[in-house]
Amino acid sequence: MLGRATMRNKVGTAARTPHVCVVGAGFSGLRCAEVLSEKGIKVTILEGRDRIGGRVHQDNHLGHLVDMGANWIHGTDRNPILDLAKETNTVASSIGERSGIYDELGDFMNEKKAERLSGLVWGIIADAFKYSNDTSSVPPDRSLRDFFVEKLEEKKLSQGDTKTVLQIAQMWGAFIGDPFERQSLKYFWLEECIDGGMSFMKNLFVTSTYKAILDRVGKRALAGATLHLSTYVNRVHTRDSMLTGKPGPVKVVTNDDTLEFDEVVITASLGCLKRNEPVFYPQLPARLSRAIKNISYGRLEKVYIKFPTAFWDPLSQDDSDSAPDAETSAFPFSSHFLHPLYDPGNPHSWNLELVSLASGLPREARQPTLLFYIHGPCAAHITNLIHSMKPTSSEYYSRLNEFFKPYYSRLPNFNAESETCTPTGLLATDWSHDQLAGYGSYTNFQISHSTKGDEQEVELDKDIESLREGVPERAIWLAGEHTAPFVALGTVTGAYWSGEAVARRIAEAYGMGGEDDKVGKEDDNRATIKIGKGGETLNGVDVD
Repeated sequence: MLGRATMRNKVGTAARTPHVCVVGAGFSGLRCAEVLSEKGIKVTILEGRDRIGGRVHQDNHLGHLVDMGANWIHGTDRNPILDLAKETNTVASSIGERSGIYDELGDFMNEKKAERLSGLVWGIIADAFKYSNDTSSVPPDRSLRDFFVEKLEEKKLSQGDTKTVLQIAQMWGAFIGDPFERQSLKYFWLEECIDGGMSFMKNLFVTSTYKAILDRVGKRALAGATLHLSTYVNRVHTRDSMLTGKPGPVKVVTNDDTLEFDEVVITASLGCLKRNEPVFYPQLPARLSRAIKNISYGRLEKVYIKFPTAFWDPLSQDDSDSAPDAETSAFPFSSHFLHPLYDPGNPHSWNLELVSLASGLPREARQPTLLFYIHGPCAAHITNLIHSMKPTSSEYYSRLNEFFKPYYSRLPNFNAESETCTPTGLLATDWSHDQLAGYGSYTNFQISHSTKGDEQEVELDKDIESLREGVPERAIWLAGEHTAPFVALGTVTGAYWSGEAVARRIAEAYGMGGEDDKVGKEDDNRATIKIGKGGETLNGVDVD
């Protein structure tokens, strides 16, 4: 929390309008800038890209917009992102539980069996959340997979069903961006917002993309802030007001200038912070350096494949009154390819997650496009195949098509001789090679080794709290999905909330906040949802 001495020092400078630098124009930075400017604070945003949005970004290479970054809204109760979706007429769809499964030989699994085994998976995941929440002495090197193995032994399934359940469970990797063998059981409760199992947390697929939401957030932020694009921050120089007795300007060194500010809000990704980008002088306190090192950063990528028509679900393109609706689509919205032994081009038989953008969605939002989610080592393999290639090049097309054809060719009605079954375009994300994304996607919580001797135990929840605190005595604040409330880590909503919370703290420090901005104050306009160990209360941001 902001120390009283630091607050007094900042309030003492309020005779003039403070000037705050927000590094990064993603959702956290934009929301932070909006709230600061509303409080009468001067704001300058420095963004390394030539656009706003950060890891929320769209591309129209396929002839229609697709989200290259976030394309889900996590949570439907008091969620500002859902409110923005409604304001902007953004279509966000609730997805049914039905999914298809292709086994390791490439055969489509009987739907009743698939439903039964998938139900076991989600049941064990629910048990794991409860165990992680309720148990205080989980070894730090115990993984979600370890928990699955233990629970499956208790259930005494057949050897074949046990094997298949473990294969299905690997789909958790597509939620966190890394193999589920790396998912910490001890800190699994920090991932609970992703599951959607809480009544508060239901997940919606943004079928019309995040573009309108991003435009609205950007417009509000830039109404009161100055934006500099293509401005990369290399170094941040500060001094400690607790030691000097007075605040000093923060010097920000960019690719073409040196600027001075009263406060700096760093919304760079956790991946960037791990690579010491930007460089801080003096270096960050040990508690922050330790937190940045301890918390993991996942790799989730997407590959879109567009066809002339949705051959796998022809009824999806029927506009007549008798056409199936979202709940009765002939093909499931999501499918899983389990440990594909039949594909020599998949060197480690990685699981693949498939979403049909022609199925299970409102009719007006359907596209004859398949979306594959890939993560971890598989994501690294795919992005390395096409890195530095232009999406319009024939080699880009052929490399992606060669890898994914063994999977889409197993969908219903596929005919290798038909033009309707030949992709008209392929498009892959490449966050893994994106410096400004920190060479990854978002925060996750992985296993760690047991401590020995004088080693300090890894406490990931405390590490998140350290990041949230920042270094206010040096006028450095941190925001982003990695500093979000526990209920929204790794989400757009969490990033948005984190930017708002930091802005309110800065305004309060300068005596420019309202009564609602006081740290720790709760009222009817703030969330009081409690989650996980310690019952964290979301009382730092407006949510109505």
